[in-house]
Amino acid sequence: MSPLPTLPDPVPLPALHASHGGHWLRAANGITNAVSKGDAIMAAADTPVLMINAPLVASRLGYPDLSGLDLLEAFAFIHPARFCVPTPRGLAEALGLPIPENDAAVPELLQRAAGALVAVCEDPEWFEREGAWSALQSLERLRWPWAQVLRSHIAKPERAERWLFARLPEWEETGERPAPRQVDLAPEAIAAQLARLTGESAEQRDGQRAYAQDAARIFAPRSAPGRPHLALAQAGTGIGKTLGYLAPASLWAEQAGGTVWVSTFTKNLQRQLRAESRRAWPVKRADGTPPVVVRKGRENYLCLLNLEDALQGGFTGRPAILAHLVARWGAFTRDGDMVGGDLPGWLGTLFRKRGIAALTDQRGECIYAGCPHYRKCFIERAARDSAQADLVIANHALVMVNAARARDPNQRPTRLIFDEGHHVFDAADSTFAATLSGQETIELRRWIMGPEREARGRRRGLAARLADIASYDEAGAEAIAAACKAGQLLPSDGWLQRLAENAPFGPIEALLAAVRTATYARDESGGIDAGYGIETEAAGLPGEVIEAASNAAEALAGIRVPLIRLGGRLEAILAEPPDWLDAQGRARIEGARFALGWRIDLIAAWEALLDRLGGPADPEFVDWLAVDRSDAREFDVAIHRRWLDPMKPFARVVLEPAHGVMLTSATLTDRTQDDDRWASAIQRSGAAHVEVAPLLSAAESPFDYAARAEVLIVTDIAKGDLPALAGAYARIIEASGGGVLGLFTAIRRLRAVHGRIADRLARAGLPVYAQHVDPIDTGTLVDIFRDDPRASLIGTDALRDGVDVPGHSLRCVVLEQVPWPRPDILHKARRLAGGGSAYDDRIIRAKLAQAFGRLIRSKEDAGHFIVLSPAFPSRLLSAFPPGTPVLRVTLDQALQRLSGGVSQGQAVPSRGALLP
Repeated sequence: MSPLPTLPDPVPLPALHASHGGHWLRAANGITNAVSKGDAIMAAADTPVLMINAPLVASRLGYPDLSGLDLLEAFAFIHPARFCVPTPRGLAEALGLPIPENDAAVPELLQRAAGALVAVCEDPEWFEREGAWSALQSLERLRWPWAQVLRSHIAKPERAERWLFARLPEWEETGERPAPRQVDLAPEAIAAQLARLTGESAEQRDGQRAYAQDAARIFAPRSAPGRPHLALAQAGTGIGKTLGYLAPASLWAEQAGGTVWVSTFTKNLQRQLRAESRRAWPVKRADGTPPVVVRKGRENYLCLLNLEDALQGGFTGRPAILAHLVARWGAFTRDGDMVGGDLPGWLGTLFRKRGIAALTDQRGECIYAGCPHYRKCFIERAARDSAQADLVIANHALVMVNAARARDPNQRPTRLIFDEGHHVFDAADSTFAATLSGQETIELRRWIMGPEREARGRRRGLAARLADIASYDEAGAEAIAAACKAGQLLPSDGWLQRLAENAPFGPIEALLAAVRTATYARDESGGIDAGYGIETEAAGLPGEVIEAASNAAEALAGIRVPLIRLGGRLEAILAEPPDWLDAQGRARIEGARFALGWRIDLIAAWEALLDRLGGPADPEFVDWLAVDRSDAREFDVAIHRRWLDPMKPFARVVLEPAHGVMLTSATLTDRTQDDDRWASAIQRSGAAHVEVAPLLSAAESPFDYAARAEVLIVTDIAKGDLPALAGAYARIIEASGGGVLGLFTAIRRLRAVHGRIADRLARAGLPVYAQHVDPIDTGTLVDIFRDDPRASLIGTDALRDGVDVPGHSLRCVVLEQVPWPRPDILHKARRLAGGGSAYDDRIIRAKLAQAFGRLIRSKEDAGHFIVLSPAFPSRLLSAFPPGTPVLRVTLDQALQRLSGGVSQGQAVPSRGALLP
């Protein structure tokens, strides 16, 4: 028998743990006691105590000002860019310590975890040692609580440590990649490549092999411009669609020398794709370049210039500590991705404010080659790597934006695979929308004007970014001055308060005030009293709104025209460059031209939107006014325009220029009892708007849903009975022993149910985490849920897209009611154009199918799908896979079936049938 591992010595500091089940305090001398909430708060206030996830502990105690020695902060400092689930169990697993058996054992774990982290600092083989001593000196000056603890354990290096900005490698310019060769992929070569990727010993799946051959069709040479090879491929869960399309994609990239873009909707699938791609490509090529690149929008990456500003005084207090921890991460990160990458998702929430967002390029203020860190920029590196990559993994929105306004048209993707293709419609809907709002216009002001009055930060307005151009070119200087003067009429800080006081400043604020007044006057939804956002159609508007819209359009034109002149001057400078304009300066001007073009197009879209107000309705668009509110607090006022069918611009911008496109998903088609199940997929993919007939491919799931799953429709929970709903959730979680994913259609009901059941279940060792309640980001909540088989997670209906939890951790999905569409103005317009109630049914069936898909992720998975709604129409039952048993039962009967597990070998009903 092997000896037990030696546990690290506990750090002699008090440790506090708080959960819904109670509060436990362990003294520095090693005695743990259950304490009251008041005693726990007093202990934390008197002296720094060890804890994990201080915001969550503060939430449990109802004491928002809680501070202490958060072990997650220490972990982020000592192990930057390393994954850790932010729970006692997750911390124990990350540090190789025994998992605590119950809540009472957690404080001892915290002391030993602190000891383990201290021991790492003293280890000569500590991988992340470089830069730690220097960072700790800065953190000590900021009075970071951990600095006093770690100071004596981190030795001063013999040589001065390099600053982050000196350590990061520079990217190198490379020549343009040649256009891909025109090749035809041989079917036997595709089959051989698939066999290589899946492995010789892997189970042979006929569905996967057929799917791979169908996916290969999009890589054939195109026959005519504007006529791409288009494939719509439904692949049931378990088919192995990722390797199914990576096989022909990798083969084509090798033979043609081109780049394939795979687009996803969720970050989870991006991570999965990166891992699966290792079967086809190495991490690095022989020349050191990556063949696979994950590409995201600029707002996802660390901006080194913003970080430098934060480190040099732009941030103070707790945000300054966050900046130093991010700098530690920046030295070890794989690619600088702060949202869904290797930066812990929980790090930003520990500091409560939007510090992470402030360290990214949120406002499009990048100065490109004018930045001193341009050659080390994570964003520029990703862009250059993707131009030379064989596979680029991106998201739907980025692919569409890149197709619409890429800085280099030659880098627009021509071979595209949209995984999670059922989300392409929604992504296009957002991408091709126009919204004139207070928030959007104030961002434009900041881009033009830069920081004003007492605002902190670098002067990065238009004049500052192009100061050298203004000094060289008189006409350019005049255009900049005219744009800045006109920009002063845009909304500024405090605009919402001025609207509430009926004292708007400038024509844009006057328009927003008129919109706000009209929206409140015409609202009939009941949202005013409920605290929700309100809206009204942009039809039959009062004269005050029309007049204000005309004045606002004139003011916007006053900004757009000088920006166009400025763009022309930049083009002229590039055409006849002065002697002082070097390659870096040229790149900076190119970047400025790109940013100008984007803003000019945005303002033109706003003007077009305002010009239509008061005139005849355009049948292609849906326009409406809105006041956005949360818990009765206003946060924006807007005029919206959406395409009635956003797949029209998608087809024109994305599909037609491409050579080959595939949309694939497990829920691409409508699971209807009608004959033409592809009609909805064709309409919502853009295929109806291109002059080609798409290839339609379907591979059914190999999973035995009849034996592995049950759908239970609970008939005795009345709608609106909140105590009964909460009681049902609690009893289901108890019967299942945790492992429940609960989906709600309203945040208020979610919060109310969580408040009623969390304490009771926690005392039974069944923790329940909640989106919109716990101060934890959604991705981290899913990580916690996946890590603990006794945990349950409840969230909104949209949470279903971000949950991929195979195995025992997810064994029951519960919907609080049928996910009826929200009858807002946009939905009503599309419902009218799409067939009335049949349109609603398609949406509901899709949501049910996607939610059910969370339950069975592998052939070993089994579980129950429960809907707490007596009013479940039979016409929606076809949303579930054929053969899945569906029963209408009381809650007590459902609990009996939960306790007994999924029955094996029972009679399989036909689709849509009900067992008695």
